[in-house]
Amino acid sequence: MPFQKVTPEKLSTAVTRQIEKLILRGILRPGERLPAERELAERMGVSRPSLREAVGALQDKGLLTTRAGAGIFVADVLGNAFSEALIRLFSEHDEAVFDYIAFRRDLEGLAAERTARLASDTDLKVVAEIFAKMEAAHSRRSPEEEARLDAEFHMAIIEASHNVVMLHMVRSMFQLLREGVFYNRQMMFRQRTTRGALLDQHRAINAALQARDAQGARGAVEAHLNYVERCLADQQKATRNEEIARQRLQHEKSR
Repeated sequence: MPFQKVTPEKLSTAVTRQIEKLILRGILRPGERLPAERELAERMGVSRPSLREAVGALQDKGLLTTRAGAGIFVADVLGNAFSEALIRLFSEHDEAVFDYIAFRRDLEGLAAERTARLASDTDLKVVAEIFAKMEAAHSRRSPEEEARLDAEFHMAIIEASHNVVMLHMVRSMFQLLREGVFYNRQMMFRQRTTRGALLDQHRAINAALQARDAQGARGAVEAHLNYVERCLADQQKATRNEEIARQRLQHEKSR
């Protein structure tokens, strides 16, 4: 018979499983520092030796890392999504930019649809709170802050869709975006008309989500990323035109 004796789970194993779930669900993020050993043991209601055993197991799995004199951190579990060679290839070819936007349009449209249907009321409050911060940042005219909140807004939607594979895939893609591999997000917020249009687009996404309008949320995300795609295409065209104009000017001066 395929039955075995039930044995009580070790405390260290229970700690390991809890921290694993927090990383899997994206609650603990890559690079995030865990509380000090004494505080963490008290929060989890376990002894410090049990906690140390759990941390050791998670380090062996590559999920946690220690830094001398700094503490215990969530490992950079997103770093292996793409090889360095592929990242360099992305950054050197324009077609990767538009493929990236197409990928986001498909995946984030699906995520917005799922979020409208499946998110909890608290999930939607998080999205609304970030959008409120976007409105406040818009009045301060800070491209850096608006770019950061833009990424947080989109990630909040992904998180609220409650699909952990989608969460980690998109988080790795957003890391490349933050590093400027595909395009400089801050450049999108430097023009007054573009900034206003982007805020209106995020307002439409938030409104559809709060109304739990699945198709409306998907459509709003797709419309937003279509706009981003057009802006980047126009920007690339303007850059090429300026280069040609400079060549003409240089030639004219030399005649």
